[in-house]
Amino acid sequence: MMFYKDCLYCNKELKGRKDKKFCDPQCKSAYQYQQSQELPERFYNRVDNQLKLNRRLLKNFNKAGKATVRAEQLIAEGFNPNFFTHYWKNTKGDVYLFIYEYGFLKRTENNSEKYVLIQWQDYMDK
Repeated sequence: MMFYKDCLYCNKELKGRKDKKFCDPQCKSAYQYQQSQELPERFYNRVDNQLKLNRRLLKNFNKAGKATVRAEQLIAEGFNPNFFTHYWKNTKGDVYLFIYEYGFLKRTENNSEKYVLIQWQDYMDK
C-alpha cells in the first residue's frame, strides 16, 4: 500500500514509506537549516561566540605577552569582561581573569579604566 504526503521542505509529493518526510537528503538538510535560523540562538552558542571574540581581541592587543589597553577601546571592539574561562591570583592578590591562555586585569590609572593583558605562563600552574 502506498502513502502520499508532501515533502516538508519543497512540498513535492512523497512516495514510499509511511514515515517519509523529505524527498531527498538536500531537502532534509535545507529544512533543518531553515528551522535552526528561525529559533533563537542557544545559550551555549552565545557564550561560545563571546569567548571566541574575547580571546581573539586579547590575542590581537597582546602581541608581546604583556600589554596595557584602555578598557573603552577593547569594549568598543565587542569585548565583554563577564565572559571568561578561569582565573589566576598572583602573590600580590591581584586576580587575573582568563579566556583560555589570555588573561586580563582591570586597573584604574589617572581616572582611566585600563586592562593589563597577560599570557598564561608555566609558573601559573602551581
